[in-house]
Amino acid sequence: MPPDSSHDNSGVGLSDTEHFVQQIAEHQNRIYGYVFSMLGDHTSAADVVQEANLVLWRKKDSFKSGAAFVPWAFAIARIQVLAYVRDRKRSRHVLDAELVELISDEAQKQAEQIDTLRLALRSCLSELSSRNRDLIQTRYFQSTPVADVAQKFDRGVSDIKVTLMRLRRKLRECVERRIQAEA
Repeated sequence: MPPDSSHDNSGVGLSDTEHFVQQIAEHQNRIYGYVFSMLGDHTSAADVVQEANLVLWRKKDSFKSGAAFVPWAFAIARIQVLAYVRDRKRSRHVLDAELVELISDEAQKQAEQIDTLRLALRSCLSELSSRNRDLIQTRYFQSTPVADVAQKFDRGVSDIKVTLMRLRRKLRECVERRIQAEA
């Protein structure tokens, strides 16, 4: 699983500007998904994300290094969505600002839940043996078909299916325990 660089030091050795550009590039899909969840239109979402990127760049000096990038970027994207809705208020196909606010709040909560799940899953994956972790990564992170996984690990297809089912159950239980412990 790729590291969550919104909280890590993966930018060590980079200039502040390079680190900032890295953050924007790394989280582009999340920003786009957040904006799209409020607008429901790919073209509009792309336009708003482009505007949000410009604002992010203009405000880069106000971003504190080490702070969580995604919530900051989402806040700016939210403002850009509201501006987009305001500017196109006459169109019957655009949501009103109050509905955008409600959707935005829900999208923010879901993004935070995904971050929590991602961190818990990363910890749980680290608890697996290296062979089992490699099996999970090969099957799910690389989207390798089960037959190819079986061949790679020199095991039968049914054996791989059973092992994956057990590992998924083990990971689910581990993630649930971690999330309950945090709550």
